[in-house]
Amino acid sequence: MSMPRPLEGIRVVDFTWVRAGPWAARWLGTLGAEVIKVEWPENLDTLRQNRFTIPEGVEPGPNSTGQFVDTNANKRGISLNVRSERGLELIKRLISVSDVVIENFSSRIMQRWGLGYDGLKQIKPDIVYVSMAGFGHTGRHHYYGTMGPAAQALSGLTFLSGLPGKPPAGWGWSYLDDTGGMYGAMCALTGLRNRNATGRGQHVDLSQMITGITLTGPAFLDKSVNGRGARREGYPPGNRTVWPGSPPTNNYRGPTVAPHNSYRTRGGGYNDWCVIACYSDQEWKSLAKVMGSPDWAGDSKFNTLKGRIDNQEELDQGIEQWTVTLEKYELTSVCQAAGVRAMPVQSSEDRLEHDPQLRERGMYSEMEHPMLGVWRFQNAPYKLSKSPAQMRRPAPMLGQHNMEVFVDLLGLTPDEVKEAYDEGILWPPEMPMFPYMREEVASL
Repeated sequence: MSMPRPLEGIRVVDFTWVRAGPWAARWLGTLGAEVIKVEWPENLDTLRQNRFTIPEGVEPGPNSTGQFVDTNANKRGISLNVRSERGLELIKRLISVSDVVIENFSSRIMQRWGLGYDGLKQIKPDIVYVSMAGFGHTGRHHYYGTMGPAAQALSGLTFLSGLPGKPPAGWGWSYLDDTGGMYGAMCALTGLRNRNATGRGQHVDLSQMITGITLTGPAFLDKSVNGRGARREGYPPGNRTVWPGSPPTNNYRGPTVAPHNSYRTRGGGYNDWCVIACYSDQEWKSLAKVMGSPDWAGDSKFNTLKGRIDNQEELDQGIEQWTVTLEKYELTSVCQAAGVRAMPVQSSEDRLEHDPQLRERGMYSEMEHPMLGVWRFQNAPYKLSKSPAQMRRPAPMLGQHNMEVFVDLLGLTPDEVKEAYDEGILWPPEMPMFPYMREEVASL
């Protein structure tokens, strides 16, 4: 017998788009919820239009974009014009037999469509309605539109990134989309827990921008406790403990340590690096021993933290003379065996192909997508011993599950479904259907 899934029996109506909202719904699906993604071909999700993520050799189109496929795994998909009277009626019928509604539009959109919380709670009093607008649904700027990188700038994260004396660098990925998605899933779970305890639903109002502020807590403390404003000048710009020429002050990043840097490893390629950090004098002594106790490491100026920081350039050069003799995974094993904190710098290829820990924890699993073929998907980063989180289905193609939802779930007759297609409720009449849809309609 298969193990029960935590959200078995929970149905989620997913109106989300781009990354943060779909990412939240994806994890609910991973935990066993039945997630039904609502789309309309004339207003495609931005990720369905991202031609740069279509694998080579795959027919281009909205069903072929890798980023959409990854972001929307574990979902069914329907095409429905909710701006039509009949479409609005059908989506309300679906919501009436569901548990969660999740959306990440700016605050006025769902109300404009007649699908705001105040209206939906009249037909489903215990519905858990999760909104994930960039600015939330209250406050003077609640109607502002934003995207992950813009919210990141407003949250303060962008200001904290970059080299001293240089403009804000931003971040290499829109982390607030993924962070907002995880918060969105947590909000949905919290709403469900409260509903199960009280029998009442509620509107959960999440601000994606504010989720970024929660990630700047140390900078907030530095200002409120120490009276120092967040600043890049002289602060560690990454792995380096102290930027050359800057005072080695303790700051909101915690006590400075040395060595604490990225070091070249054997091969000398673009991604041949390993990070080493020694948080105590004993760890430094252990590293010196692992390196074979070279003469330079025995110099008394390296015996104390202050000495190592004051002579950090010489320290790093000496360490790198050793690290370049070892491959990064070998170096990691040697250091960890001696109690020294070291980790390889990993690319996406490294994580997928070479990381034994991720492989043994089953971080990636293969599924077959109708357009992309066999595809590796990211699993949940946690393990549940009694009710595992599982990747169960690839992302839906446009309107792929119309028959399952409208006939099997909502009880429409084949004639009613055909009529809905003819009237442009389930598909735009002027837009060619995909072969799988033509076959379904022809069978009615």
